[in-house]
Parts: sequence; C-alpha cells; structure tokens
Amino acid sequence: MTFTKTTEQSSKYEHLEQMSVHELLTHINNEDQTVPLAVEKALPQIEALVNATVNALKEGGRLFYIGAGTSGRLGIVDASECPPTFGVPHELVNGIIAGGDQAIRRAVENAEDSTTQAWLDLKAAGITAGDVVVGIAASGTTPYVISGLEACHKNSIVTGSITCNAGSPLALVAQFPVEVVVGPEFVTGSSRMKAGTAQKLVLNMLSTATMIQLGRVKGNKMVDMQLSNAKLVDRGTRMIMDEIGVDYETANHLLLTHGSVRKAVENFKF
Repeated sequence: MTFTKTTEQSSKYEHLEQMSVHELLTHINNEDQTVPLAVEKALPQIEALVNATVNALKEGGRLFYIGAGTSGRLGIVDASECPPTFGVPHELVNGIIAGGDQAIRRAVENAEDSTTQAWLDLKAAGITAGDVVVGIAASGTTPYVISGLEACHKNSIVTGSITCNAGSPLALVAQFPVEVVVGPEFVTGSSRMKAGTAQKLVLNMLSTATMIQLGRVKGNKMVDMQLSNAKLVDRGTRMIMDEIGVDYETANHLLLTHGSVRKAVENFKF
C-alpha cells in the first residue's frame, strides 16, 4: 500500500522564528482558510456517516468517539456538549481517549500505541452491536484507534473515521471513512492546527446534523437545551417569547415551570 502522510510533510514556510508576530498570524490565517475547502470535498463522506449514525441512534444505539491526544480530546469536547445543547442523555454520545481521563489534560506515554486497550475501554463503556464507533486520528495510523475499529467489526458494530490523510490505514478499516486532506501544517507535523480544526468542523457537522435529524432542534432553535446557567435561561426565555408572542415575565415563568423551551411551548394555552 502506498501511503503518504501529508500532515507530516514539511511546512511550506521557512525560518518561522525570524518572522514578526504579524507575519506569523497572517500565514497561520492563510493556512486556516484552506480547511473549510478541504472539508467541503469530504461532504459526501460526512453525509454517509451522518446517515449511518442517525439510523443507529433511531434504533436505540449510541455514538462513541475514540482517539488519542488532540483527536481524543476533540471527541470528548463534542460528546460533552451534546447533553447541554440538545438535552440528550449523557450516555448517548461518548468520548473515549487513549490513556483515560487523565490524558485529557496531560499526555499519557505510549497510550496511543496499544492494540488492545481501545476495545477494553469500549467494553467498559458498555458498547453493543447497535452502537456506532467513530475513530478520530489526524494521521490515520494510530494503533489504539485502528485496533478499536477492527474489534468493532468482529462484533458487528458500525464504524466511521475522521482522518486528514488520504488512503490511511484507519480509513481502510472504517466502514464510513471521512478524509479531510488539509496538507502540511504551518509548523511541520503539528496536527493540532489545520488537522485539528478540520476534525472539529467535521464533528460539529456530525453531531449537529444527527441531533437535528433526531428532532432535537425546532426551526433553528435548541428547544431541548439544558437550563444550566443564567445565560441559557435568558436565551430560552427569549425563544419562548419569539415562538408564542408573550412578554418576558410570562415566558420566563413558563420556562422555569416546564423545564425546557419545547415543553413550555407545548403546554402554553393560547
């Protein structure tokens, strides 16, 4: 198999330490602007993964992200934001990182090199044949992630992947691969930059489109969001005002009484 890690190729910029702050920021920004265009090319792959995820979740399945380092952290961020944003149970979308929770803040040596631990982590999280597992790895070569998806296949679990190199081993393993080829990083090999941005964009698309398809958004509003702080209570109150045409005090009372924008609107008597 011919496989080239474009994310590891040398930056097209030289002597970064000699650049001014303005030059550094300008060049980083120029590189960042190429990322959405790379994501656009992968939209058919992203659509296929979303459809597979929606189908599984409609049948009672769950979504799991597995990854190491930056990729693992991005999966955890996306998973952790689904309950407050869409009002879904915490166990519906799950992020697992090589090395466990301690690796969220500090790298765990050699954790990504294990070829057995991912499946153990998934089993500990209660993985079943009705779930979907998405492996995230910029390089597409992380043993932890590849072996996790291979084990999923043996157990009839649907798999997807998000990578930033074309034709990677991970993409070849996944049933629904997403390949966003962003090219060399501004700092050679620093895949937390363009590759990380690309992965975050794809994760945004995957979780948001899935939740909309599951009915967790009405119109363009997060009607099931959790009321976990004053800002969100105020936002929910204004959503109700817009939806049913009542004043702030009435909308706020409805929201606090019923606990969500959706329930407040559904229970309002005109």
